[in-house]
Amino acid sequence: MDRKLYAHELFLEGCNCSQAVFCAFCDLFGMETDVALKLSSGFGGGMGRLRETCGAVTGMIMVASALYGYSEINDHTLKSAHYRLVQDLCMKFQTEAGSISCRTLLGLDGPSQPESPPRTAEFYRTRPCPQFIMLAAKILEDYIAEHPYD
Repeated sequence: MDRKLYAHELFLEGCNCSQAVFCAFCDLFGMETDVALKLSSGFGGGMGRLRETCGAVTGMIMVASALYGYSEINDHTLKSAHYRLVQDLCMKFQTEAGSISCRTLLGLDGPSQPESPPRTAEFYRTRPCPQFIMLAAKILEDYIAEHPYD
């Protein structure tokens, strides 16, 4: 499966950026799509349309955490290794996209109203989000291919 294209398709079906990336990989960690959709729903629009961290990036981090995260909360070695992974993935995204900030990527000044705009042809024509969704998914695909998970 080409998860980049699947994430893109999910966005075109109405998923937000975070949902599109997270759900394109949820089968790898045994999560039902409806649960993945709910869990990632608040991260779209840079976290509830606050335009902070790009939803594609938060979806990417959630996938990385599901596959490579730690549960031994007092193991600082594991914690540090996971934070290093998150930083590395984010730096790869930033290098390619120019930022991990939703507002910077969209060229906006600040948060948007919480109301989500209708998904029209104009919406999709003017949004760079699909390229960022596919970038986040590619970064994950590449990392997963090089680093098998348990």
